[in-house]
Amino acid sequence: MCPAATSSCSRPARAALVVADKVPPNLVMGVLGWKQPALLARPAANRHDTRPSPPHIRNVMTPLQPPRGTHDLIGEEQRRHAHVVATARGIAGLYGFDEWATPIFEDTRVFARTLGETSDVVTKEMYSFDDRGGDSITLRPEGTAGICRALVTNGLTQSLPQKVFYAGPMFRYERPQKGRYRQFHQIGAELIGPAEPLADAEIIALGWHILAALGIAGDTALEINTLGDADSRAAYRAALVAYFAAHRDALSPESLDRLERNPMRILDSKDAGDRQVVADAPSIAPHLTAEAAAFYDALRTQLARMGVPFRENPRIVRGLDYYNHTAFEFVTDRLGAQGTVMAGGRYDGLVQQMGGPATPAVGWAAGIERLSMLLDAAPAAPAGIAVVPVGEAAEAVALDTLQALRRAGLRAEMAYRGNLKRRMERANRIGAATAVIIGEAEAARGVAQVKDLGTGAQSEVPLAGLAAHLLAEAGR
Repeated sequence: MCPAATSSCSRPARAALVVADKVPPNLVMGVLGWKQPALLARPAANRHDTRPSPPHIRNVMTPLQPPRGTHDLIGEEQRRHAHVVATARGIAGLYGFDEWATPIFEDTRVFARTLGETSDVVTKEMYSFDDRGGDSITLRPEGTAGICRALVTNGLTQSLPQKVFYAGPMFRYERPQKGRYRQFHQIGAELIGPAEPLADAEIIALGWHILAALGIAGDTALEINTLGDADSRAAYRAALVAYFAAHRDALSPESLDRLERNPMRILDSKDAGDRQVVADAPSIAPHLTAEAAAFYDALRTQLARMGVPFRENPRIVRGLDYYNHTAFEFVTDRLGAQGTVMAGGRYDGLVQQMGGPATPAVGWAAGIERLSMLLDAAPAAPAGIAVVPVGEAAEAVALDTLQALRRAGLRAEMAYRGNLKRRMERANRIGAATAVIIGEAEAARGVAQVKDLGTGAQSEVPLAGLAAHLLAEAGR
C-alpha cells in the first residue's frame, strides 16, 4: 500500500521522492536499478507534497544490527544457554522449587522501592519509560523484586513457605563487556517464609548443586559473610562512619557521598584509592549480637554438613536495609573482571516493602551468559533422522513414515525436493545420524533401507517396526 491513503504514487515513484534531492542520479540508478532518469524528478502532482519523507536512502542501505549490548542466541550459544536453564530447572525441582514467570516489565515503583531511590541501578541503569496511559514502566533489572511483588499481589503471603525458581531476560543500561550485556539472562531461586539458617544453607546448596551438575563447581569458589541483624548493622555502621571519616581525604568523591548515605557500600568500591583505605576497615564480627553470631555459626555448620565448600569474605556487603544475616557469592577467576557468577543473601524486609507482611526470605541469582562461558563444551546438536524418498510414488509413504517417527518421539526431517544425491547431502548438512531411504520398490513392499551415516552400515527394516527399531538403536 502507498504510504498515504490519499496518494496515488507507485512504489518506484515514491521511492524516487525519498532520494531525488539528496543522492546523485548515478548512485540511485546503480543501487536501485532504475533506467529512467525522469523518475528522479518530483512528479508534478506531488511537487507541493508536504508529507515528511522516509529516512535517507543510506539508512535503508545500512545493515541492521542488534542493539548495542544485546546478542542473538543461535546455534552453539543457544545450546549452551538452554543447557544451563534446563539443568538448573531440573535441580531446582529436586529441591522442591516451583517455577514462576513474572512480567518482564513492572511498575517502576517495584524496583525503585527495592533497589533504593539513589542506587546506581535506579538512577543510571534502568530502562524506564511512560507508557501511552501515562504509567511509569520499567524493564526488570533483576528478578527478586518481581517475585516478591507477585507473592503479595497473588495473596500467597499466607501460604508459606514458597520455593520459587525463575529464568528469563533482565535489562540494565551498562557498558557492554565480556559477560555483561544490556539485555542479559538470569536464573534465580527464592525461598520465602523460613527464618532459620537452614533455609540459607539449603538455598546455597541448591546453587552449588547446579554448578556441580553443569560441571563448573570446580571453577568457582563460594564466599560467605554475615551482615548481622538490625542491631549488629547499626553498631557496624557507626564503626565504619568513624573509620572512613578519619580517612576522608583519601576517599573518592563517590565514596564520600556514600559515607553520608550508605557507608557499607564503600567496602565494595572499585576505586584504587578506596581499596587501600578499605583494606584496614573494621569487620562486622566484633559488632555482631549474640543472636546474629549464633545464626552465622549455624549456617557454617550446616554448609559443612551438606558438603558445600566455602571460604569467608568479610568484604561481601549489601547496601540496603532490608538485607540481613547471610550474604554470599560464587566467584571465578576464569572470566576476568566479571568474576561473580552467582550471588545472593537474606532479605527479610523486602516483602514488607512491597506492601506485604514482614516475611523472611533468602535467595540468589546467576547470570546465564557467564555460566555458559564456563562450560567446557557446548552440548552437541541433536542428531536426528533423515527420511529420503526416491521417486514420486514413494513420497506419500515417506511422509506417512516421517509423521509416524515424530509421533514416536524421534527427531525426523525430510527434504522438500531433490534427487537422492541432493537429499543425502541435505541429511549430512543437518547432522542426521540415520537415513531412512524409501524407494518405489521399498514402498510397494512396506520396507525401508536404514543407513547409519556414521559407519555406512545399511539394513532393511519393515516400516511397521521402523520406529521401534530406531528407538532401540538410540537406546530408548
